[in-house]
Amino acid sequence: MDAKRPAETATLRPPRDFHEHLAALDAAGLLVKIDRPINKDTQLQPLVRWQFIGGIPEDERRAFMFTNVVDSKGKRYDMPVVLGALASSPRIYAMGMGQTVEGIGPAWLDAVAHPVPPVVVAEGPCQEIVITGDELRQPGGGLAALPVPISTPGYDAAPYLTATLCVTVDPDSGVQNTGMYRAALKATDRLVVRMVARPGGAGGWAHWQKYRDRKERMPISIALGGAPVVVFTSPQKLATDLDEYAVAGALAGAPIEMVKCKTNDLLVPANSEIVIEGYIDTSVLEPEAPFGESNGYVALEAFNMPMQVTAITMRRNAVFSAIISQVTPSESSVIKKVAYEPLFLSHLKHTLNIKGIKRVVLHEPLTNLRPVIFLQFEYGAPQTEVWRALQSASTLITAFGKVVIAVSDDIDPSSVDAVLWSIAYRSNPKEDVVIFPYRGGGQGSQYGERKSDSALLIDATRKRLMAPLALPRKEFMEDALSIWNELGMPRVKVPSPWHGYELGNWGDDWTRFAENAVKGDWEINGLETLARQRPGLDAETTVRSVEK
Repeated sequence: MDAKRPAETATLRPPRDFHEHLAALDAAGLLVKIDRPINKDTQLQPLVRWQFIGGIPEDERRAFMFTNVVDSKGKRYDMPVVLGALASSPRIYAMGMGQTVEGIGPAWLDAVAHPVPPVVVAEGPCQEIVITGDELRQPGGGLAALPVPISTPGYDAAPYLTATLCVTVDPDSGVQNTGMYRAALKATDRLVVRMVARPGGAGGWAHWQKYRDRKERMPISIALGGAPVVVFTSPQKLATDLDEYAVAGALAGAPIEMVKCKTNDLLVPANSEIVIEGYIDTSVLEPEAPFGESNGYVALEAFNMPMQVTAITMRRNAVFSAIISQVTPSESSVIKKVAYEPLFLSHLKHTLNIKGIKRVVLHEPLTNLRPVIFLQFEYGAPQTEVWRALQSASTLITAFGKVVIAVSDDIDPSSVDAVLWSIAYRSNPKEDVVIFPYRGGGQGSQYGERKSDSALLIDATRKRLMAPLALPRKEFMEDALSIWNELGMPRVKVPSPWHGYELGNWGDDWTRFAENAVKGDWEINGLETLARQRPGLDAETTVRSVEK
C-alpha cells in the first residue's frame, strides 16, 4: 500500500458517476491499484478487510481496485473489481457526496426535506451491452461471467452481490423503493435475495408481501455501481413512500437520469455500471446463506426470495463494485454511520427540542451501529431532558438502541474507555439505570427463537462538581509529545482523554500549589501547609470541610 499522505479533497461537487468518483479518489491518493492476480473466492475480500481490523487509522484507509481478478478454477475476468470506494472512511464517503465530512449530515437533512424528482431518458450507459435469453444460461455466462467475490471465505455458501441498489415498486402506489440487500448467486440466471422481513424492515419486503397477496410475481432490478450519491440512498432509513432517487437528485444538485429496464418496467439509474433485471416468484422461497452478517455472526440458512434473471445490462467499460460488510468496522457500517448520526441528533435536538444534547455516536466496532448508542450532553442539562433523549434514541428506528448511554460533554462518546469511566464513577445503578421490556428483536433475531428484546438505558452524565482528571495538564502533555516525536519513537494514537482538565471541584490555592510544584518551589507549599496544622481531627478529613 502506498504510504504517502493522500492529498486534500480538491472538489466539492458530487461525482456524476462511479468512474468519475474513482478518478477523484485516484487523484487524491485514496485508490490503491492491485495488478497482480488476486483470487476473488479466497483472497480479495480478506485482503481489503485487513485495513479495517489491522489498526490502520480511519483517515488512512483506501479504496482498492483489482485489475487482474481470477477465481479458484483459474478463470480470469476482464472486469476490474473495486472495494472500499464508497465508504472505507468518512473522507471517502464525503468525496462521493461532494461535501466535507462536517457537511455530510446537513446535506442529508436538506436533501430529504427538498427532494429533486428524477427524469427518464431514452437510453443510458448502463445498457451499452445487453445480455438476455440463452446467453444468460450458457456455462460460465450470465451471472457467472461477473467477478462476484466471496465475502466471508470459509463460511459463505456462494458469491454475493453486496453493493446493491435493489429496485422494486409498490403495486398500489407505483412508487419505487431501493434497498441495499444481499443477493446470493445460485445459477447463471438465478439469485436469491434477502430482504429484512420484519416490521420496520425493508421496503422491498413490504412490496413482496403485496405481490404475494395478489399471487403475482414481483419485478426487481439490481443496479451495481453508479454515482455515490445514488448508491448512498440505498442503505438509508428513508420513508418507504419517498423515492430514493429524488433524495439523490437533491444531493447531486440535479435530477438523476433514469432509464427503463429492458425486460421489466422498473427504472434504474442510467449511469449504473451493471444492471441485473428479473422477477421474484412470490409463491415459493429458496434456502439462502450461510453468509457473514454485519452483526458479527454468520447468518445460517433461511428461506428467502428467488429471483429469475431476465437480463444483464452493463457499460462497455464496466467496473464491478462491492463493499466490505460483515464484522464492523466495515465499509457497510461507515455508509450508515455518517448519515444516521446526524439523523438521530436532528431528531433529538430539533424535532423533540431536547435541551443540552450535543452529539450522538453509534458504536461501530463489532456491534454494527444499531445496538449501542452514546449521547453527549452539556454539563448541567436537566435530568428530565437526559431521560427524554435516552428513551427517544431507543425508539427512533426499529432495532436501534438496545443500550443507550448518556455522558457529559467532557467525555468523548466515541471512546468506549471514556464512556466506561463515566459509567463507573458518574452513575448509581439503582438510580441511573432503567430496563425497558418489549422492545423489537434486533438484527439476527430472525435466525433465533427470541422475537422480542429489552433496552438498557444509563444516565452516566456528571451530576455534581468533581475533581480534575488526573493526567498532566494539556501544555505538559503537548510538550512531551513533541519530544517523543523528536526522538523518533513509534507513532502514538492520541486517546481521549489525553490530558488533565478541571471539572468544577478545584480552587485557586490548589492551582498555585501546582504551579509552585512544576517550578520546583514545592517547599513553599510545605511552609504554607505547616502553618495550617490542626489537632483533634480524624485522618482523611477534607480540608474544605474545616477551612470554610
